[in-house]
Amino acid sequence: MIALVKGDLAYKSVDHVIIDVNGVGYRLFIPLSTYYTLPENGQVQMFVHTHVREDALQLYGFLTVEEKEMFATLIGISGVGPKLAVNVLSHISVVDLETAIAHGDVKRLSSLPGIGKKTAERLVLELKDKLRATGRTGQASVAPANLSGLRLDPLNDVISALINLGYKEAQARKILESMEIAPDTPMEDILKGALKVLVR
Repeated sequence: MIALVKGDLAYKSVDHVIIDVNGVGYRLFIPLSTYYTLPENGQVQMFVHTHVREDALQLYGFLTVEEKEMFATLIGISGVGPKLAVNVLSHISVVDLETAIAHGDVKRLSSLPGIGKKTAERLVLELKDKLRATGRTGQASVAPANLSGLRLDPLNDVISALINLGYKEAQARKILESMEIAPDTPMEDILKGALKVLVR
């Protein structure tokens, strides 16, 4: 089982990265929270969850232990697979997620893309006592965000990112058209602004 990868960041996109470890490239699927924090290049270290299926072996990367642990906890719940767990962590920090679960905030949880009321209630039911037992009720550490860097075509990158997160292209374009975006606004800032509107 691969639990940690340290190497040069060879490629970075909104849903995955490729890390070069002594000439071997490891593809890690990541949440947006990790994407925002990663540098554009250089050496990085990521905590890894190895997910084994009958037809594939997939690696999921996180910059903090808390995110990796929460990911593993989420996929242990019936009806929550890796893709949905990554999507959840892309829209809410570990601290806010733990707080919402601890307070039984079904409304906040069901506002996350892919999480309906029943799944939100299941999250609270199955995780509330578990988080309390481990002392995790919204006190996780969070890596500082690094939103620097420009893309050649940020609007198309944002649309692609939103589609990868489960939104329709028409919905993504409509949101972007409603936003005031300066020509030199970084892609990461545009994406964060769009997500704030979408999860209201």
